[in-house]
Amino acid sequence: MTFQPRMQNKIEGFSVVGGLHRRTWNGIVADVWDVECAPYAGGYYVANDPRLFILLDMRGPGNSLVKLTPKGAGGVQDTKHRPISYVPAGMELWADLTDVQYLRHLDLHFDAEIVARRLMEELDPDRLTSPRLLFSDERILTLSRLIATECMNPAPLHDLYGDGLALALIIDVMKLGKAEVRKRSKLAAWQLRKAKDFINDNCMRNIRLEELATLAGLSQSHFSHAFKASTGMAPHQWQMNARLEQAKQLLLHADQSLMEIAAETGFSDQAHFTRVFRKNVGTTPATWKKARVA
Repeated sequence: MTFQPRMQNKIEGFSVVGGLHRRTWNGIVADVWDVECAPYAGGYYVANDPRLFILLDMRGPGNSLVKLTPKGAGGVQDTKHRPISYVPAGMELWADLTDVQYLRHLDLHFDAEIVARRLMEELDPDRLTSPRLLFSDERILTLSRLIATECMNPAPLHDLYGDGLALALIIDVMKLGKAEVRKRSKLAAWQLRKAKDFINDNCMRNIRLEELATLAGLSQSHFSHAFKASTGMAPHQWQMNARLEQAKQLLLHADQSLMEIAAETGFSDQAHFTRVFRKNVGTTPATWKKARVA
């Protein structure tokens, strides 16, 4: 499912120029806005996901005031010294702009769970929930400008280019260091038993990682790592082995064709079944059967 940021706002005095420029990647959405402003413009924004707000350009004699409450003191935003704000999910951000004629900004929204799963590392909950308003960082600004250029490019480059830039930006903001080699914690005995039983009982269909994680009461990323630490293999490989064990029993004891066994054990066709069997067992189903029933 494509990630779509969910955002509410109540604003006045803004007029979008040239429409929205948007790029979407796996768990990340980047929007570039060109906006003309009335003598006074302002309002509030609140999003269901974390986001970065980066002021790229601003023209006019006045200033932009950013604050957390409508009557709060806030701080003045500019393009050089205070252009960047990190806004946690669910936090209102208010803005008052006086005598600002034009601005361009980048909004980068991300799904924290999808990003954590992609990076195979939990994001620091303290960093995720702590606002960081009106700061400057040359690396973040450089990445933001490159992302904005790609959003506005009428002939975008390969998706991996923009995706890599956006991920690098999030890594920098979240201050994710080099992953340490560490021993992963294992599942508790009851969690492992429930997961194995569920996989064995449902191995003929596509089991979603979310289902297994829910059984164990863990996040998908935590469950995946803990399952591998407990069994030496990923959940999807365990399920594949369970399918292959079912297939072996049918090969030995059922009078069925390879096509019928493939269909019964959840493979798309005989060729798919044979390819997966050979990759995991080391030989074809027919050869394996012949060696055991001769």
